Amino acid sequence: MTSLLSLFPHGWQHYLLGGLLIGSGVALLFVFTGRVGGMSSVFSSTWSFVVHRPFFQQARFVGSRGWRLVYALGLILGAFVWWMTLGQQAPQATGVPAWQLLLGGFVAGYGARLGNGCTSGHGICGLGSWQLPSLYAVLTFMATAFITANGLAALSGLSGGGQP
Repeated sequence: MTSLLSLFPHGWQHYLLGGLLIGSGVALLFVFTGRVGGMSSVFSSTWSFVVHRPFFQQARFVGSRGWRLVYALGLILGAFVWWMTLGQQAPQATGVPAWQLLLGGFVAGYGARLGNGCTSGHGICGLGSWQLPSLYAVLTFMATAFITANGLAALSGLSGGGQP
């Protein structure tokens, strides 16, 4: 059995705190305003300032871009405050090549548009506001992730929790 230390070498507390803060923030936004704070919509509504194609000029993007931009700036400010107070102790680099990060970003962005929201948006905001399509999306994401991870592990000869 895999030990907790091997799963969370830097501790588990900040993951729990982050999840509680995100969940609380999304819940408070929904309870007090009735708005769903998904980041894919923030991205599209922000582009509506500079891209004048019909997709970005939809009323749902143009009419909500003000509060969504403030919402995104709050997330950026929150990440900056975390990094200034606690984050400098954590590793800040990855061994993944830049081209793979870029390709992954494009694939994730395309999937978010195709799925009418990103994985975390459906999982946190969609399920939190009881949207049935989000349940289907999350179940699809999870099934695809399980199949992909197990398929890649089988192809590369990995078994037993990632041990070769």
